[in-house]
Amino acid sequence: MRVNETGAKTDATVIAVVGPTAAGKSALSLALAHTLGGEVVNCDSMQFYRGMDIGTAKLTLAEREGVPHHLLDIWPVTEPASVAEYQRLARAAIDDIQGRGKVALLVGGSGLYQRAVLEDFSFPGTDPDVRARLEAELAEVGPGPLHERLHAADPVAADKILKSNGRRIVRALEVIELTGKPFTASLPDPVPVYPVLQLAVDRADLDVRVAQRVGKMWADGLVDEVRGLLPEGLAGSLTASRALGYQQVLAYLDGRCSEQQAHDDTVTGTRRFVRRQRSWLRRDPSVRWLDGAAPDLVAQALRMVRETP
Repeated sequence: MRVNETGAKTDATVIAVVGPTAAGKSALSLALAHTLGGEVVNCDSMQFYRGMDIGTAKLTLAEREGVPHHLLDIWPVTEPASVAEYQRLARAAIDDIQGRGKVALLVGGSGLYQRAVLEDFSFPGTDPDVRARLEAELAEVGPGPLHERLHAADPVAADKILKSNGRRIVRALEVIELTGKPFTASLPDPVPVYPVLQLAVDRADLDVRVAQRVGKMWADGLVDEVRGLLPEGLAGSLTASRALGYQQVLAYLDGRCSEQQAHDDTVTGTRRFVRRQRSWLRRDPSVRWLDGAAPDLVAQALRMVRETP
């Protein structure tokens, strides 16, 4: 990306700040925004939800340091997440930011959502009858048998979808039934929509940082936050209730585990998620990796920005 001496953008490249949970994406994005004249477009699928603040590590208004942030708090917790709808909203936000001569920073660890924004990514259709039949089966037998069926039809897709994620399992099986092809075959080869520089932040001490982050969430009142979202419909939601931390606290509040077990399960689940995030990003050779623990992290990132054609 070409940048003049004051740091102003001279073309329409999007900077994607990606990486696993707790690596330092937010801090780097703020530093880049201040230097380059940028605005942040959220790409964390659980920060879309109003009231889900502590458990998603959503920056407070003060912590945003005056940098405009887009697509935070856009949905109630009862809204099922829609990648297609997010694609529409995020591209509109990016186009608006760039139209005002600012740098768009797409920030977050949700790989599918990022890909949907940055690439020519279309979505297979849906059939209400097929969807209803699969959802009825999910309600009757649970996600386990459906995940086994998915594994038989498309092992690659099954390996990428948690056995507990009934909504995504149903969607994959629906696409397979409608197209007659593996779910993974419906995902196109990447064709860029925007010029992009992908900066991935990672660090070797994430296991420790994850435990510290979860401990801080508990100390900051995650249990009370989840309890306060129950009247909003969190427990019955298709997407928000599956968020790390929220799922575990809901199990505790429902009497299915102790509070300590909920805490420990959140740490374990988050560490597992970190590994999946790394795996997703490592498949993309265009990603530029940065050590989040490096004292000159921001300087390295800015150098990469300025060296990008």
